Amino acid sequence: MIDLYYWGTPNGLKLRLFMEESGLPHRTIPVDIGAGAQFEPEFLKVSPNNKIPALVDLDPADGGAPISLFESGAMLLYLAEKTGRFIPAGVRGRAEVLQWLFWQVGGLGPMAGQNGHFTVYAPEKVPYAIERYLKETNRLYGVLDKRLADREFIAGEYSIADMACYPWIVPHEPHGQNLDDFPSLKRWFETIKARPATIRAYEGVAPPYAGRNNISEEERRILFGQTAANVK
Repeated sequence: MIDLYYWGTPNGLKLRLFMEESGLPHRTIPVDIGAGAQFEPEFLKVSPNNKIPALVDLDPADGGAPISLFESGAMLLYLAEKTGRFIPAGVRGRAEVLQWLFWQVGGLGPMAGQNGHFTVYAPEKVPYAIERYLKETNRLYGVLDKRLADREFIAGEYSIADMACYPWIVPHEPHGQNLDDFPSLKRWFETIKARPATIRAYEGVAPPYAGRNNISEEERRILFGQTAANVK
């Protein structure tokens, strides 16, 4: 059994996709990040970086004590290895998946996330920041579109690389991107969107940034105004 600490953000939805695709037994434990639940002491024992998602594997492969994990990329890799699914066994295929998984966690996610922050959440519009992250998001879409020009999925068969990237393409409209400009990426996106597991994973999930233009100052403080004092 897996305890999955979750909220409906792109990073949280990566793990929800994996759970739906794999059928791995799990319990979903909501962590309301707008209310500050990610700073509760019990959650910090699982996720010391006070971010979702996080998980506890109550039945690890070695039969020992439960294993806690944070960081969505590490969690996807752990679960792929635990189940023997969504990552190739061969060294070359595995390398393909890992480099694109790391590309997402180190590039697409952070850049698109800053895009969303400055275009949606920021109380003051900073033209330089908005242009910077719109352009970088656009560049990364171009990289992925080129990668997908001659293959169905990012690294051969459907894998954790696809699960990592897809939730960060879902907010393409609020991130200022037109999928018609990226035909291979659009084809990949529509293919994953139609998968039964994706449909289940997104059931009940609010549209990206729904109502986010009018968040309260308290919620803004909780989400973006924390310091080291909050994790001690």
